[in-house]
Amino acid sequence: MSTTAHGAGPGPGSASGPVTVVLVDDHDMFRAGVRASLDTRVAVVGEADSVDRAIAVVRETRPQVVLLDVHLPGGSGGGGAEVLAGCADLTATTRFLALSVSDAAEDVVAVIRAGARGYVTKAISGPDLAAAVVQVAGGDAVFSPRLAGFVLDAFGTSAADVAITDDELDRLSAREQEVMRLIARGYAYKEVAAELFISIKTVETHVSAVLRKLQLSSRHELTRWAAQRRLL
Repeated sequence: MSTTAHGAGPGPGSASGPVTVVLVDDHDMFRAGVRASLDTRVAVVGEADSVDRAIAVVRETRPQVVLLDVHLPGGSGGGGAEVLAGCADLTATTRFLALSVSDAAEDVVAVIRAGARGYVTKAISGPDLAAAVVQVAGGDAVFSPRLAGFVLDAFGTSAADVAITDDELDRLSAREQEVMRLIARGYAYKEVAAELFISIKTVETHVSAVLRKLQLSSRHELTRWAAQRRLL
């Protein structure tokens, strides 16, 4: 899993309060389950069950993050991508994280191209979803690892368009390159740690070094950088 990158409200982890979220899904029971499974890092400030209602609630509440299903009734049939289009002027302060049962390439690509900062499936656990919300509020891109290929389609360019130089990768140690690829694919720190048999603290240290050496500011930029160079 992704998890897996501020809005008008307080930043995640701040003393001011949790990340504010609007939950958009057309199933009442699913929304109730999400609310119950999220922890104190997240505060649900609004809900919606259709395209039109979602746009209205997001505009009214101005949350830091919108948890958005990709298939929704209402509007002109565009689902989650239509909600993003209807809130395009708010994306500087409100981030969108797709949360869907679908793992179809066309669904992933459509909402990412529309402006979503990540995509996770509904198999995600409550704590991991809360962590993903915090990451997205902070500017990171968050994707379930098995969706990494679709992220390439959304963010990547032709291999001929971007030539990677030895000098770029030479800035990173072999271990930093391993960490970089996993982080860019959307893995959470704990998942990178388990994959490479190192501590979470060591992963954090490597990520900081990678961002510094490549002169990038977030996981979102790292995903784009790696995708453009066909490194995922």
